[in-house]
Amino acid sequence: MLSTTAAAQLPSCWYHIPSHLNVHHHAQQKRKLTTLSLANADSQISLRNFCGLSLPQTHNCSKGQESNNRSRYNSNLNQNHKHLLFLQFFPDSDTEDTNNQNLRTRNHYQHQVDKQGEFKENNKARPFTNMWWVDVKAALGQRINLEGIICSTMVILKDPKLAMPHISVPDIRYVDWAELRRKGFKGVVFDKDNTLTAPYSLKPWPPLESSLESCKLEFGHDIAVFSNSAGLHEYDHDGSKARMLEGAIGIKVIRHRVKKPAGTAEEIEKHFGCEASRLIMVGDRPFTDIVYGNRNGFLTILTEPFSLVEEPFIVKQVRKLETSFVRYWSRRGLKPLGQKLLPDPKPCVKEPYP
Repeated sequence: MLSTTAAAQLPSCWYHIPSHLNVHHHAQQKRKLTTLSLANADSQISLRNFCGLSLPQTHNCSKGQESNNRSRYNSNLNQNHKHLLFLQFFPDSDTEDTNNQNLRTRNHYQHQVDKQGEFKENNKARPFTNMWWVDVKAALGQRINLEGIICSTMVILKDPKLAMPHISVPDIRYVDWAELRRKGFKGVVFDKDNTLTAPYSLKPWPPLESSLESCKLEFGHDIAVFSNSAGLHEYDHDGSKARMLEGAIGIKVIRHRVKKPAGTAEEIEKHFGCEASRLIMVGDRPFTDIVYGNRNGFLTILTEPFSLVEEPFIVKQVRKLETSFVRYWSRRGLKPLGQKLLPDPKPCVKEPYP
C-alpha cells in the first residue's frame, strides 16, 4: 500500500521518501493513493513500475548499516526519478513501437481466438442440427411417401394394371428360383422390410433363410436389395445403413436417390449390366414395389407381409387400402402387364418344403 511514507518491509528499518518528490496525500478525499505526482509533470506516472524495490532483509540494523542503506536507496530513487522524467518528456520510439506492435499482436491474436471459438461453437451446433433434421426426415420418410401418394393416385385413376403383380405368393419360399433362371432371368432385386427381414431388422426372417440360399445358388452374386430405407440417399446419405445390411445378410444394397415407385431403373441396370426386363423385382407393397417394377419392365412378384408388429400405424392403413384395390381389380378380371420372358408364370410357383 502507498502512503506519504514508502515502507520497505524490513523487520526494524523504515525509509522515508525523499523530500524532493512532491507527494500529495489526498487525505481530505478519504481514498488510497495509487500514483505519485511528480514535480513539473503534466501527468501522473504509475508507481507500480518503479516502486517495487526489494531490499535485503536483515534482522539487526545498526546505525552505520542504516546510513549506508539509506544512501544507496536515495541514489536508486534519484536515478529512477530522472529516468522516468526523461521517458515522460522524451519517450523512447523503439519502446513505443515495440509496445504498439505487441498491442497489435495481442489484439490480432485475441481476434483469431474469438473467431476460432465462434467457428467451433457453430460447428458444434451445425452437426447436431443436421443430424436431428436427418433423423426426423428418415422417420417421416418411413411413414409418408409423397412420391408414392402421387404415383398411386395416378395408378388408381389412369392405369391400375401397374399395381397388378405377375406372381403373387405368401413369401419367397413359394418361388421356384431354378425355373426362373431357366427362363432366362439374370438377377433378382428384393425389397427389404417384410420381404426379407422384419421391419427395421437386419437379419433375414428365419423361415426364409433356406429359400434365400437357393436363390443365391441359382443367381450367384446377381442378387441385390433396393429399399426405400437402406441405400436411399435422402435418408441414408453416408451409406451406413446400407453397409450394415450388407454385412448382415450378405447381399449388395443398391444406392439410389429416388424413392419407389418413382424413378427409373438406371441404378439397377448399371449394377446388373442388363436391361430391367431380364430382372425380377420382389416386394410386399403393390403401390411401391410392384408399380415400380411394372413401370420399368421387371418381372414382379408380390409377397405377403410376415410381421406387422413393428410396422407404423399409417403404413398398416395404407397397406390395407392397397390390398383392397388389388383384390377389387383382380375380381373384375384385370390382368397384369405382359412379360416377354414369362408369358405363363404358373410353372415358377411351387409348394415349399415342409
